[in-house]
Amino acid sequence: MSKIKGIFAASMSVLNQDLTLNVTKTVEHAEKLIDQGCHGTAIFGSTGQAQLIPISEKINLFNQLASSKYNEKFIIGTGLNSLGETINLMKVARSLNFKKFLIMPPAFYKYGDEDVINFYSKIVETVPDSEIVLYNFEKLCGYKFSVECIEELVKRFPDQIVGVKDSSYNIFENLKLDNFSIMPGSELKLLKGLELGCSGIITATCNVTAELSRKVYDDFLAGEKQTFNQKLCDVRSVFEKYNLISGLHTYYLKKNELYKNILPPLSTLNSKDEKDLIQNLEKLNFTTKSIMAA
Repeated sequence: MSKIKGIFAASMSVLNQDLTLNVTKTVEHAEKLIDQGCHGTAIFGSTGQAQLIPISEKINLFNQLASSKYNEKFIIGTGLNSLGETINLMKVARSLNFKKFLIMPPAFYKYGDEDVINFYSKIVETVPDSEIVLYNFEKLCGYKFSVECIEELVKRFPDQIVGVKDSSYNIFENLKLDNFSIMPGSELKLLKGLELGCSGIITATCNVTAELSRKVYDDFLAGEKQTFNQKLCDVRSVFEKYNLISGLHTYYLKKNELYKNILPPLSTLNSKDEKDLIQNLEKLNFTTKSIMAA
C-alpha cells in the first residue's frame, strides 16, 4: 500500500506588497485546498516559488504551519540547490515534526544517475528519519530520473525514499514498485495513472481543480462512471497554455489582490493572456466560487 496517496496540490505562496511571504495567508491557502478536497498539499514546491523565497521566511512559515490542524497532511519542499542548506532546512522542519519532503536534484550542473544517488544518499544518511518524494522535472533542473536510478535508491533506502512526483512523465507508466507512491504532476495523467496503479497526483493546478480532481479520484476508487475527467483535463489544458504560476496568480487575484504579488523574474499574465485565460475557462463553464471564498 502506498505511503502517500490521493490528490495533492502544489500549494501557492501568498506574498505581501513588499514581496515578503505572508505566512498566515499562505497557511490559510494550503488549508483551504484540503477543505476543498485535497488529501494534502506540497508546501514550497516550484508552484510555491520555493527557489525564490528566503530560507528565513520558509522557517517562519514552518513554525506557524506546525500549529495547523492539517499538519500531518503537508509535504515540505526544500527548493534549494545546496546540499548543506537542504539538510539544514530539513532538520528545522523535522524539529517541528514534519517528516515528508519533496526534493528535486540541483539545477544548473550536468550530472548522471550515480551523482543523483550520491546526492540523496548524503541527505538520507544525515536526516534518516525523513520520508522523501523524489521530484522528477527535467524542465526545471536539467536532469530526468531513470527507472533504474529510482529502483536503486529505493533498494538502498526503502524507508526513506517513499515516492516520486513525475512531471517529466517518463516514470509513471514504467516504474512498478511495492509500497512506493508514484504521483504524476498533471491532472491529464490522473485517470491513466490510477489505472496503471499510481497513487494520485501532485499538481500546480489543483490550486483550482481540487474538487474536480477529488471527484475523479473518488469515482475511480468506487468503480463509478467517470463524468468529470474530461472537464478536469480541459481546465488543466487551458492553464497549460501559460506559465502555471503566472496563470494561477492571475486567476486568484480576480478575487484577492494579494495574489498579484509575485517574485521576479516571475510575473502575472499580461492583459491579453489574462483575458484569454478567463474566457477559455468560462467556455468550459468552470467556476471556483468555493475556492475564491474568503
